[in-house]
Amino acid sequence: MRRPELLRDRRLLALLVAETVSTTGSQMTWLALPWFVLVTSGSATRMSFVMAAELLGLALLGLPGGRVLARLGAQRTMIVCDSMRAPLMLAIPLLHWTGGLSYPVLLAVAFGLGSFTAPYFAAQKVIVPELLGERQQEVTEANALFQAATRTTLLTGPVLAGILIGAIGATSVLLIDAGTYVAAVLLVAGFVPQRSPLEQEPEHRQIRAGVRFLARDPLLRVWSVAFGLGDAAWTAFFVAVPVLVLARFGHSPRTVGWLFASFGVGAVIGNAISFRFLTRRLDGFTIFCGFIIVQVLPLWLLWLPLRVAGLAGAILASGIGNGLVNPSLHTIMTLRIPAPLRPTVMTTKMVLWAVLNPLGLLVAGPVLDTFGTTPVLVGFATVQTLTMGAATWVCARERFRQRARPALAV
Repeated sequence: MRRPELLRDRRLLALLVAETVSTTGSQMTWLALPWFVLVTSGSATRMSFVMAAELLGLALLGLPGGRVLARLGAQRTMIVCDSMRAPLMLAIPLLHWTGGLSYPVLLAVAFGLGSFTAPYFAAQKVIVPELLGERQQEVTEANALFQAATRTTLLTGPVLAGILIGAIGATSVLLIDAGTYVAAVLLVAGFVPQRSPLEQEPEHRQIRAGVRFLARDPLLRVWSVAFGLGDAAWTAFFVAVPVLVLARFGHSPRTVGWLFASFGVGAVIGNAISFRFLTRRLDGFTIFCGFIIVQVLPLWLLWLPLRVAGLAGAILASGIGNGLVNPSLHTIMTLRIPAPLRPTVMTTKMVLWAVLNPLGLLVAGPVLDTFGTTPVLVGFATVQTLTMGAATWVCARERFRQRARPALAV
């Protein structure tokens, strides 16, 4: 499929719009909910535990969700998950306004939201090759478009949330997120065709099949752990940003929004460069090995006493590096898995991510309360350097193996 045809595909356009709308709301919640907990309780630990509860739900109920994905297919799974997340999100502001939102109730709602996230994220990865087929170039270009669309929400979501929090309050912003889930359901149900799920052997539906595949694949075995730990460090960083802003710049949710948005701007720039110049010139392994350093190096500037513009510039530069490598990264990880195994393996990988990700939250909250932001920011840069270094090493090894195979065949 040529690029103009890809850009005119109604199925992909509907998915792009649905993802943009839904993820914009989620990014608003990512700022509004922690800000609400932090300001009302004054506790970074409580804030981090609310976020950890959502990830715990994702981890504990994610694997059963993989069976749902295998039986329903990607399109129907996305509809079911968003249909359940909308009322759960709506419950937070309604309970707050009626006096029923205690801290345990908030933890329970966050847990419920997380339980529908793993199959939804896995369905996002599965649905693109379902629609376009298995050609790496087309899937990579489609992933670049999806990455650009969703990363645009890192710009619009936090900035809009910062403005709306000041205008209507953090709890009211959560109403908007509930509405975005409804909008996504309507778009996916109306414009994305339902495909029958691929027939699976009974053993392919078992949890151990996903674990076994990840453990045996030399690339995915390292990448799954490295990216899980790396994302845990990113989560710790995003938790630290509101605390950093309160400590250095005062009560300014707009500043938090702009710092979050800086990463989104950079990621969109990186996605655009990847789509326009890289995907048809370089293979995915070369792109990852060559450009991941652009994501990592700027992170070492964040612990310095920079002004807002300096912090935003470092985050922007890291976002560009992230946008350059992510389309190829997701394509490699998706197409490397046989299609009948994808629902099980993708969900298993998501659950592994959810098990590792709360480490960033559970460590960051107490450290922020006790020592401030500097140890968290230094730890963030250190973990990113180590994990992305390991991911680059195994990627380079796999690239060498693939290039050596034709020579050995001759």
